[in-house]
Amino acid sequence: MKNWLKGIVVGASLTIAQGAVAAEQQLLNTSYDIARELFAAYNEHFQEYWQEKTGNTVTIDQSHAGSSRQAQAIIQGLKADVATFNQVTDIDILHERGNLIPENWAERLPNNSSPYYSTMAFLVRKDNPKNIQNWDDLVKEGVELVMPNPKTSGNGRYTYLAALGYAQETFGDDQERIDAFLKTLLNRVKVFDSGGRGATTTFIERGIGDALLTFESEVLNIADRQPDEFIVITPKISFLAEFPVTWIDEYIKENNTEELAKAYLEYLYDESSQRLLAGFNYRVHHETVKAEFADRFPEVKLLPIEDIAGSWEEAMEIHFASGGKLDQLQRRR
Repeated sequence: MKNWLKGIVVGASLTIAQGAVAAEQQLLNTSYDIARELFAAYNEHFQEYWQEKTGNTVTIDQSHAGSSRQAQAIIQGLKADVATFNQVTDIDILHERGNLIPENWAERLPNNSSPYYSTMAFLVRKDNPKNIQNWDDLVKEGVELVMPNPKTSGNGRYTYLAALGYAQETFGDDQERIDAFLKTLLNRVKVFDSGGRGATTTFIERGIGDALLTFESEVLNIADRQPDEFIVITPKISFLAEFPVTWIDEYIKENNTEELAKAYLEYLYDESSQRLLAGFNYRVHHETVKAEFADRFPEVKLLPIEDIAGSWEEAMEIHFASGGKLDQLQRRR
């Protein structure tokens, strides 16, 4: 097992405290599967800021799993103060099914409450033996893929939609060719893991697959740590993967953490925090930081959900609901 993966405990709660001093305040952030290292760093960054600003120390408990699972846990009573997810619909259901946040939650912070974003990319093995350069190379005979399951993971849904966007750009209105491409790509997947970090583990530790399909941030982080073993391929057409955040109104009132929870998310937009996010290979909105990291992120045509599926509501109903397009394409004939 590689050293950087040894310290990861899947599904565990990470508690960050300052020394042996009892914290005066406590915060629970529920987040998506592959954000462990990011928020471990951000939590320390925020703790320093909060103590300097208020004189108070804060303990930040961190929970990680697929964002859809995290949303369900919150609805079922996990009293999280904030949610930092990787798909809008997983926050929407906190209003629709739990009435825990207002319908206009996305209007409360800049950029539709998305302080950073990414896209989908491929991680291939040393020397790229299958010569994978773009989406069409993924459907070649003999290529084996690893990706998160779109049924359980926002990461997986983004990958599916990115592939769909490429097919639409390539084949135009020819739905038969679009479907054939997606069906072949899905048939090339050797392992569908429940979340993004599970897919990474399958590809790296178990040695399965010729390419890992996941967030650009994840594959860049891996390649940074193991540059002699892996290569990052960022396709020229991909999906705009926004990472929405919200405080959970119902629970911050109950937990008496309203000021703290809002500050925790607002500080993600600070220049220093944007620089930290970019250091973890996420794309950010702050112009100064964007310029500093411009050579890190290749130019990509990022397709929003509206261009590919009309809206997230339509995407979920048409593609990911039981019996939807995803199920139809995976059905053996």
